[in-house]
Amino acid sequence: RLWLPHNELETPIFMPVGTAAAVKGITVDELEALDVPLILGNTYHLALRPGTDLLAEMGGLHKFMGWKRAMLTDSGGFQMVSLLKLANITEEGVTFQSPSDGTQMLLTPEKSMELQNEIGAD
Repeated sequence: RLWLPHNELETPIFMPVGTAAAVKGITVDELEALDVPLILGNTYHLALRPGTDLLAEMGGLHKFMGWKRAMLTDSGGFQMVSLLKLANITEEGVTFQSPSDGTQMLLTPEKSMELQNEIGAD
């Protein structure tokens, strides 16, 4: 079992991926009708867009999405592989160049945790 602030879950569990605050091709109402208890978001992509400031202003990721159940976010580390051409890996962390506007983001383990807390992940 996994106890999270928004839900208690049986494991193992399937998590649909809502990379940027939405699961492609299906609404929140449809996910709830299918009894989906948990969605996985992406820390890196959510920090870029819509951004942690907007998510905080909206009351966190759950309210932004209209999702009342559990929401986990990854560390952002997978982007070290998927965005390798846009990443510079050092001992300090990984500096990513945004694929949308070219800005730089240094993602360290500490920064990842900070972003996940700001996003409002379970």
